[in-house]
Amino acid sequence: MIVRPHGGTGARSGSREGSTFCTVTEPMDDSPPGGDAARTRTGATGPTSSMPANKPLAGFTVGVTADRRSDDLIAALTRRGAEVLHAPTLRILTLDEDDQLLSATREVIAAEPDLTLVTTSYGFNGWLEAADAAGLGAAVHEVLDRSTVLVRGPKARGAVRAAGLSEAGSGVEETTASLVDLALQLGVADRTVLIQLHGYVDQDQLDRLTAAGARLLTVAPYRWSDPVDSRPVERLIEAVLTRQIDAVTFTSAPAAEALLRAAESTGQRDELVAALGSDVLPVVVGNVTAAPLRKVGLDPAHPDRFRLGALVRTVCDELADRVLRADSLLGPVELRGRLLLVGYRAVSLSPSGSAIMAALIRADGSVVAKDRLREVLPGGGDDHALEVAIARLRSTLDLPGLVATVVRRGYRLG
Repeated sequence: MIVRPHGGTGARSGSREGSTFCTVTEPMDDSPPGGDAARTRTGATGPTSSMPANKPLAGFTVGVTADRRSDDLIAALTRRGAEVLHAPTLRILTLDEDDQLLSATREVIAAEPDLTLVTTSYGFNGWLEAADAAGLGAAVHEVLDRSTVLVRGPKARGAVRAAGLSEAGSGVEETTASLVDLALQLGVADRTVLIQLHGYVDQDQLDRLTAAGARLLTVAPYRWSDPVDSRPVERLIEAVLTRQIDAVTFTSAPAAEALLRAAESTGQRDELVAALGSDVLPVVVGNVTAAPLRKVGLDPAHPDRFRLGALVRTVCDELADRVLRADSLLGPVELRGRLLLVGYRAVSLSPSGSAIMAALIRADGSVVAKDRLREVLPGGGDDHALEVAIARLRSTLDLPGLVATVVRRGYRLG
């Protein structure tokens, strides 16, 4: 994997150095969805034949806010040609940082819960490993074997069975609310109920259990905390605001909330929401993760199945729909994020260059006024800034006539 700063020749001076952008050069051994099929759906011709079918994200930049399993997600995106900006909005406290877990474990052993709710495979496995390390593993297993175990979804079920236990049921949906619904159906009044938390406390669900008469116990095998270094998140917010990024992925509701909170702390929340509602695509792993974004009026894309692989396919399909195409005197033109295809030639553009080309392609040969082009420049700019950006774009393209000047009016696609 090659890590390099965003931008390059022709990039605006406003872009920061040191952002963690990644790309890969090795070929991919599988053929992901969202490649040929997506191009067929949008009616591509001409330049798309120069794009490898297994690189549907070539030219696009995707933000990753995840901490846990971020390597898997980044690898899947970069294999498909994307550049990735990794900015974990939260971090997971490892077990050795949380001395409260063993105390809670001893309380569970003493209480012998009647009902146990398992929410995540990661958290359940982590809890059992911590109990084993403390010499409490056998006692925990014995207590759980006598308890009625309910699981939130397939992954939690797999973890329970791998531990040599069995579950009595699972929620209709893969949500904590659905899991609590099932527990309430079975009855919790005057019963000891253990719930394994997953990163943050969903107080509404805990309140439902206690209101129904449950004696509630909780174990938190991991907890969310603010990142040690806030600069990657700041760079992600800047990239979204200046449209240097095409999509941002979220794999947990707390991560989405944390990004909004970070933007609010710098007075940029409204701008962030506006960008995510227009030019930058928010993609979430499922409905629960989408909730904080929907509360601020956003409509994030999400897969039908709450899995990382499905999330990656959704990113591929959604960004394929954002590819811009037009005809020019030099042949078909296609803009994929910051990658411009002209005939069979591919040119990597700066953020300013891609913004200008996007406006010209959308106009489909009509003149785009200078005022409009100044508006689309990342960070804005005056006439001089526009002239410099046009000159750099033409130099990068080295295709005379593709960006044509219309005297006293503006520019158009040649």
